Amino acid sequence: MTHKLDADDFFIHRVQEQCARRGLNFFLVEPEWVEAFYEKLAEGKIRVRALLNMHSEHHDRGELYHRLVRLADRQGARVIDPPDVALAAFNKAALHPRLEAAGIPVPPTLIIPREHVQGLALSDENHALLGSPFVIKPSLGYGRKGVLLDATSASDLTRSVAAWPDAHYLLQRRIVPRLIAGEPAYFRVYHVFGSLFFCWWNCFTDHYRALTTEERDRHGLEQLGETVRAIASLTGMKFFSTEIAQSEDGNFTAIDYVNDQCHLATQSAAPRNGVPDEIVAAIATHLVDGIATELRRA
Repeated sequence: MTHKLDADDFFIHRVQEQCARRGLNFFLVEPEWVEAFYEKLAEGKIRVRALLNMHSEHHDRGELYHRLVRLADRQGARVIDPPDVALAAFNKAALHPRLEAAGIPVPPTLIIPREHVQGLALSDENHALLGSPFVIKPSLGYGRKGVLLDATSASDLTRSVAAWPDAHYLLQRRIVPRLIAGEPAYFRVYHVFGSLFFCWWNCFTDHYRALTTEERDRHGLEQLGETVRAIASLTGMKFFSTEIAQSEDGNFTAIDYVNDQCHLATQSAAPRNGVPDEIVAAIATHLVDGIATELRRA
């Protein structure tokens, strides 16, 4: 398993514990020894049967974790998720039209190649599509880098480009969630080998809370699961999370389509923006179950 700062010791220990229960060896590839690990793998001195990717940079082919994941995949390891599958899903500019064609609800969007940013002018029709203010996102960005929530004109693209140089940028209508019992109807759903784990995620404060089955039934939120399963089927992704908002008109919209290296810092360690511990523990269990099943089939 490659290591990411967004996954704390709780998640790491749960994965290790679940591996031990199934007789699987576990090794955490931390930054201190990733170079040596890569070299030994390239030389054939060690072998990896499965690799949980929690740290590679999709936009940087020279980055060491990126090269490690590619190498493991070429050598036949079960990478969760395979790099080409993950990149195709993570690339928002490439995935957006596929989601639209599949009937999965996404915000009204313009996709702008970087070479068209300079001198770009939005038409009246474009402004009507996007509303004001609108959102700008780099196609391969993450962690809110280069994301603008207050854009009003094409000139705002230069701010996003400066923060995150990318090949494409998405200009999107800003979806405002309705309130349910005082909470924004904004959710993060984790997909783990076909199992789903639901959270309220307050997009204004970053606070997580588990969404119960009773709440999903009471508030008519069944479409959350339907949307995430449709994204999984379309992309072939086994482990990812999706952000979905329900607006005042009752419609559900996928906002952030596929996060393939999920934020799994726990609430006990990070009360402000951590994921409930019980959900992190369940995700760890289902991840190891899924990987073990794939290894048995190999």
